[in-house]
Amino acid sequence: MTDPNRAAPDAPAPLPADRDDRPSAAAAEPAAAPEPVPEQTDDAPDRVVAAPAPHPEPEPEPKPTFVDLGLSEPVLNAVRDAGYVHPTPIQSAAIPWVLMGRDVLGCAQTGTGKTAGFTLPMIEILSQGRGRARMPRSLILEPTRELASQVADNFIKYGKNVRLEMALLIGGETMGEQIARLSRGVDVLIATPGRLLDLFERGQIMLADTKLLVIDEADRMLDMGFIPDVERIVSLLPKMRQTLFFSATMAPEIRRLASAFLHNPKEITVAPPATPAATVTQAMVVVRHTDKREALRRLLRQEPVTNALIFCNRKRDVDILYRSLLKHGFDAAALHGDMSQPKRTETLEKFKANEVTLLCCSDVAARGLDITGLSHVFNFDVPYHAEDYVHRIGRTGRAGREGRAFTIATLDDDKYLDAISRLIGKQIPRLALEGLDPVDLDRPAEERESAGRDRGRGRGRDRGRGGRDRGRGRGGERARSRDETEAGAPPREQAERPARAERPSQGEQPERSGRRARPERSERPARAEREAARAEASPSPRGPTPVRPHEIDYDGRSEAQRPAGPRPQAAPDQERRSRSGRDADLGPRVVGFGDSVPAFLQQPARAPRPRTGRPDETDAS
Repeated sequence: MTDPNRAAPDAPAPLPADRDDRPSAAAAEPAAAPEPVPEQTDDAPDRVVAAPAPHPEPEPEPKPTFVDLGLSEPVLNAVRDAGYVHPTPIQSAAIPWVLMGRDVLGCAQTGTGKTAGFTLPMIEILSQGRGRARMPRSLILEPTRELASQVADNFIKYGKNVRLEMALLIGGETMGEQIARLSRGVDVLIATPGRLLDLFERGQIMLADTKLLVIDEADRMLDMGFIPDVERIVSLLPKMRQTLFFSATMAPEIRRLASAFLHNPKEITVAPPATPAATVTQAMVVVRHTDKREALRRLLRQEPVTNALIFCNRKRDVDILYRSLLKHGFDAAALHGDMSQPKRTETLEKFKANEVTLLCCSDVAARGLDITGLSHVFNFDVPYHAEDYVHRIGRTGRAGREGRAFTIATLDDDKYLDAISRLIGKQIPRLALEGLDPVDLDRPAEERESAGRDRGRGRGRDRGRGGRDRGRGRGGERARSRDETEAGAPPREQAERPARAERPSQGEQPERSGRRARPERSERPARAEREAARAEASPSPRGPTPVRPHEIDYDGRSEAQRPAGPRPQAAPDQERRSRSGRDADLGPRVVGFGDSVPAFLQQPARAPRPRTGRPDETDAS
């Protein structure tokens, strides 16, 4: 039985709707409705299913502006003068909650505008009212002097149309000017924890009227050991206050502090914690330790560097690298924590004004420094903490600009690189430099011992201590050069030493010819007898023996005038201490003034006459 609706086998198949041989006139007709699409099934007749109508693409939402955030006109005018129209995600999310008086816990990657996220609403809140002497209305804690100075610059830039008094308390500057500024009353106090506690202990500042607290770069404060100081400062503030807590990373310790300082906070996270900006191009060069400076110089010559930060892990390495760059003709400067504050400020201002191209610095410049148009960041040393890598490369690629970051690594940095890869979620791309020996970071650990560790300080240490390798033989394995070891050169042939003759035992020692056998101890004469025999055999040629000081008795008579009698013998220990070969007639060892006694010692002493009067009377005689 056949289905009347099914097409005959010999009948031509219907043309699909999208065939190319369709009449062109149909293409010109307006498409009022979609044509039906046949759907074939095995157990049912053909059914016509209408295709869904295409949905129009949604229009992109307009970007928010600072006008939408509820800021006043004086603040908006200052923002427009600075050249900003649209806020960053952290700014658009945090500013409304700060204006509502809520505590805020903000987490965003570096370079996203966190500083303006709390600066602008603070200016709006503090525009009403005035601060009293030595009692600031708000407090901003920063871990470093450079960060504190940058926040102060933001208040000057955005608060120029609002009358606000601001004070900056940082180390390295005189306290007199800071105390005078506090005495006039301040609305905004920007300080580092150390200098703030110094002035508080001196009684120059009171925090009982501080109603707004900002803790910036909390993770950096944790790394620098400032958390105990921060906890003490928070204990001095009133309980009823508004607290803003910002950090680039959100470690468990940071969350514990946030729960202790904040009350029902609004948590704002605009990006995964510790994520590098997408505008930063990253690359890594793996070289031997002795080739690090050469690798840096090659990168500086082949890259279009406008200005760059070069990070080192230690302050001593900053000075060494700075002098090396100057020696090779680069325009460089140094910045680290051991420099005085005026020198640090001067160096940083020169770098911002493009008077210096390269700035060798420690991690003191890794947080919060906003340098316009920074083109490159070079990690001369891989940072010990993975979070510091994100902060370092975050100095470039800010405000939507493109930036490049290069890391110079050695075989000893594998564990630090693994931590960085786990934090950022990807491997840093490798880059090979021409003219430098390639180093494989994935080599086994036993091969790294011989190929990777050619540190200059290790070789210098061996030379300075007399050559540890030298003591083990010049032809030994440790005395080979490290370059030959890496190149796979065969070991040097060790000069064959003649075998030492076996030393005979003590009982087999042959007796020397011509040596007189010593008599047994019992057969030797006593020392006193030997000295007496020597004295008799050699009479003194000097005549009569002079009178020695030790021979004078207290009554003025010498031993020659004293009655003859047996002379007392010296004690055995004195006899042992006497020098061998000493003349027996000189007697015991002379102790005192030598051959003569001063005359005043030979005068008889007169005993003092006892006092018979009162204690306050003096002897008239």
